[in-house]
Amino acid sequence: MGAGISCLEGDGPQCQRGTMLGDIPEDCVAQMLLQLDPPEICQLAGLSRTFRLATSADPLWEAKLPCNYRYLIDKTCQSDVEGGYEEWAPLTKKEIFARLCRPNPFDGGTKEFWLEKRRGGICSSISSRALSITGIDDRRYWNCIPTDESRFRTVAYLHQIWWLEVRGEIDFSFPEGTYSLSFRLHLGRPSKRLGLRKCIMDHVHGWNIKPVQFELSTSDGQCAQSRCYLDGPGVWKIYHVGDFVVKDSSTPVIVNFSMTQIDCTHTKGGLCVDTVFVQPKGLFKQHKCSHDTVT
Repeated sequence: MGAGISCLEGDGPQCQRGTMLGDIPEDCVAQMLLQLDPPEICQLAGLSRTFRLATSADPLWEAKLPCNYRYLIDKTCQSDVEGGYEEWAPLTKKEIFARLCRPNPFDGGTKEFWLEKRRGGICSSISSRALSITGIDDRRYWNCIPTDESRFRTVAYLHQIWWLEVRGEIDFSFPEGTYSLSFRLHLGRPSKRLGLRKCIMDHVHGWNIKPVQFELSTSDGQCAQSRCYLDGPGVWKIYHVGDFVVKDSSTPVIVNFSMTQIDCTHTKGGLCVDTVFVQPKGLFKQHKCSHDTVT
C-alpha cells in the first residue's frame, strides 16, 4: 500500500510502472466484492492475482450462501446415494455455491431445488408425478406422456374429465423472504414430427366456460386464492397461485396447494400439467390471475 502512495506522490523506485490493480490490498478488494452479485464477482477474477485470490475466499462466498445452506446440503445428500456427504466435505464455499445452483433432486427425484445465482434465493419445482390428481390411474382420463419440454421429462395429459382436482404439498426450509407459487400448464398436447414442434388440439375444450380455482395454504396459517380462465393454446404458461412469507429459515414450512375446476355441468380436456414452481417473488414473469384473498 505504501508503494502505491509513494507513486502517487511522485517518488519511490516503483513510480516508473505506476499504480496497478494488483496494488489494491486484498481486504479492500474483498469489501468491494461483498457488494456485488456472484456472476459479477466471477467476472472480476481475471483482473489480477489479488482479485483472483479475493474472489475465491471462503468468507466472501459464505456471505453469498443462504443462512441455511447446511440444511440444503443435507437435503441433497439424503437423495445422493452414491456420493453423499463425502463429496461435499472437501469443497470450498465457492464450490458449494456452484453445486447448489445446479438442480438438486429430492423426494425420490420428483422434486428439485436450486439456488438463484443473483439474489441468492431458493427456487423449487415439483413434478406432476409428485401431485395427487383425481383419476390419474384411469387411462380414459389421464396419461403420463414423455416430453423434452418438461424439466422432469414427463407431464400429465388430460383427455377429458368432469371433475378436475390436482393437489400437492412441499415441506421445505426456505431462506427468509417472500415466495410465489405457480403452476406451469399447457393447452394442447405438444409433440414433434420430423424434428418440428407441433401441438395437437383435438381434446382442448371447456376452459372458457368457468375459471380454474387455485389455492395455497401454509403450516403457519397463510392462505391465498386466485381464479383464472386457461387460455393461449399451444404455449406453456405460468399461472400465479399466490404468495407466502418465510420468517424463519430454521423452521420447515409445509405448503399445500391445489388446482380445481369441479363444475360438473360440462367436461374439459386437452390440458398438460407439468410443474409447480416455488420461487422468490418477482423472479419470473407469470400469467395474471384474479386474486380473491391473501391472508
